[in-house]
Amino acid sequence: MDISRAAFLDLASVHRSELDLSGLEAAVSKWTWFDNINQAEIPRVLAEVDIVVSNKIVLGEKQLKNAKNLKLICVAATGTNNIDLAAAKSLGIPVCNVRAYATASVVQHVFAMLLALTTRLDEYKTAVHNGQWSRSEHFCLLDFPIRELQGKTLGIVGYGELGKAVAKVAGAFGMQVLISKRNPGDSRPERWPLHELLQKVDVLSLHCPLNEQTQGLIGEKELSLMKSDAVLINTARGGLVDESALLDALNCKTIGGAAIDVLAQEPPDDNPPLLQAGIPNLIVTPHIAWASVESRQRLIDEIAKNIEAFKAGTLHNQV
Repeated sequence: MDISRAAFLDLASVHRSELDLSGLEAAVSKWTWFDNINQAEIPRVLAEVDIVVSNKIVLGEKQLKNAKNLKLICVAATGTNNIDLAAAKSLGIPVCNVRAYATASVVQHVFAMLLALTTRLDEYKTAVHNGQWSRSEHFCLLDFPIRELQGKTLGIVGYGELGKAVAKVAGAFGMQVLISKRNPGDSRPERWPLHELLQKVDVLSLHCPLNEQTQGLIGEKELSLMKSDAVLINTARGGLVDESALLDALNCKTIGGAAIDVLAQEPPDDNPPLLQAGIPNLIVTPHIAWASVESRQRLIDEIAKNIEAFKAGTLHNQV
């Protein structure tokens, strides 16, 4: 198959300077690289290329139906909600994503945030820099109670690639793992209804997709069921959690803490609830759980494999 032209629409969302793009460059002879394409340019670019790569740039029916030369869409992620899959299918344009590339990175970030909360890392770092240790009458500071993970119960919502990997590491810490049911009809005895699981866990970690069923999955009612010292971790999607309800739960000490890598709106607007100053026991990171250098390199390499497979007449990672 004659494939000679490709465009990456938002390369800067994946790569700044540290990755090796030689696999992509070898797969297609002529690339057009956009850090973040202007929406007005999309129709022209799609009309010119055989392959398009997009991380988060939206490609809807209007853009796709005029892409007369487009033969393949590669999503630089696992999620494909930015692509009109029905339109692509009707136009005969296959869509391929990348799976399981960020597992190690996400798991590492989950436990980095969890350990920071349970060891009170931020508070102790601030105390040292403020001179509290230097003024101490003893060799150590005990101002902020530290909790161990061993013996604690971790609840997982979304027991796929990431949920299973988090559970494996939790076992190494000596934690007990409970798994939430996917739906009320799930009859597997080892799965727990969410409302029961919430009452038992010391840590709740979310790894499920965002869809109509999971939008606002964790709200005021769910937070009220959790232990007063329980911790919520969300490295999945911001819309899973009602941010205003979480803000109230933290301020009222309904739960013990939260670590959030994702928000409902990204990048956030001028006044997001969870970026207010002074919220107790809250860590917010800017959607970077997936973003280790190694993870992003695997992503780039897998996109190249998707393209090479397509050129050879097969589809790899087709959605």
